[in-house]
Formats: sequence, structure tokens, C-alpha cells
Amino acid sequence: MKRKLLYWIFFIAVVLLLGVVVMFLWNSFLPQTAHINNINYWQALGLIVLFRILFGGFGGIWSPSDNYKPKRNLKDKLMTMDEADRQAFKEEWRKRCAGRNKPE
Repeated sequence: MKRKLLYWIFFIAVVLLLGVVVMFLWNSFLPQTAHINNINYWQALGLIVLFRILFGGFGGIWSPSDNYKPKRNLKDKLMTMDEADRQAFKEEWRKRCAGRNKPE
């Protein structure tokens, strides 16, 4: 319980600090280069939320569900295939890549 409370306090502190960073960077660079108005702190926090919605960042926070599993990479898929599936997979890629020029 104590660990969860510390986690949430840390999370809120990071988000609030991130708002200051976004506001500082925006107001430092964009008004002079792109002729865009300055923003205040609350607008900076709104931008963070907007970009979170649009691009889905923050490394797993607010993940879709607890059962979320990242996609396996190609090596993992090949390791779990049996020999017949692996040969069929390789043959399919040979067909797809047959028309390409090979460097000499």
C-alpha cells in the first residue's frame, strides 16, 4: 500500500514537472522560429494529454489491459515454429525476394 502511494506521488510529480518542461521548451523555441504564441502551464499539460491520446506514449502507462503483451519479434516466431512451418515460411520469403537484384 505504501509503495503504491509513493508510486502515484512520483507519477504526479513527473507529470507536473513535464508540464513545466514542455512550457519552457515551447516558449523558448517556437515563438521565434514558427511565429506561434507563448503557452501557459495548463496549456502545456493539455498538450501532453493530447499527444498521449494521439501517439500513445509514456511507455506502458495507461496500457489497454493487464493482459497486454507486446508483439513477438521474428526470431521468437521462428523459434516456436516446427520444421515444416519454418520451411514453408522460408520458401514464401524466397518467392517474394526472387525478383530483386542481388549485389555482386
